[in-house]
Amino acid sequence: MLPSQQGYDRAITIFSPDGRLYQVEYAIETVRRGAIAVGIKSKDGVVMAVEEKPRKLQISESAHKIFQIDEHIGFAAAGYIPDARSQADNARFFSQSNRIIYDESVDVETVAKHLADQCQQYTQFGGARPFGVALIIGGVDSSGNSLYLTDPSGTYIAYDAVSIGAGSEQANDFLEKNFKHDLSLDDASALATACIYMASDQKEGTDHIKMSVIKTSTKQFEKVTPEQIANYAKLGKQKFPIPSS
Repeated sequence: MLPSQQGYDRAITIFSPDGRLYQVEYAIETVRRGAIAVGIKSKDGVVMAVEEKPRKLQISESAHKIFQIDEHIGFAAAGYIPDARSQADNARFFSQSNRIIYDESVDVETVAKHLADQCQQYTQFGGARPFGVALIIGGVDSSGNSLYLTDPSGTYIAYDAVSIGAGSEQANDFLEKNFKHDLSLDDASALATACIYMASDQKEGTDHIKMSVIKTSTKQFEKVTPEQIANYAKLGKQKFPIPSS
């Protein structure tokens, strides 16, 4: 450990002399080591996809890294997934409270800001560690299709397409080259599978891919079936070929 760092990573509330909060940086590193998650906006809705590698005897019919928050909102997580489950419960309570108080569905940005505020609280007060998870929050509300990224520091940023987790740097470069604002929902789903193949060691099959979509027409969170994911994977290999390393 460097002398300038020594001791400053033991408390979340102490800045190091060079202006860093080491515990927050460690939490962000946890996200970087997690399996990849991808979110993409299209003209027809929002796509969220994750990589999950089940063990041989594990029952893996349901996704463990994609969470439904409300009828029109969901999020995909990368990092320490138990923290994501806690944030999902928080977001669901917040969303339902908004519906009861105001008699209307909550906006996607309002949920993103609320979760980011919760993350920020754990960087400001002692006695608890930061959340070790980043979230891609997607949904369809009165303002249209929305996609936001939150991280352990309490930041939230709107994106057209973004990935988080291991291999996300290459995947984000791939998204920048291939994303178009007029993508259909099918093409966006195919692009998401291509990003996961790029970051994953597993280049064939779709058992390790889970996906959900929220369509603009219905504003309903929907799980994508394994058969549909397999079709998107084939389409992705045709339309968005992964460059050879």
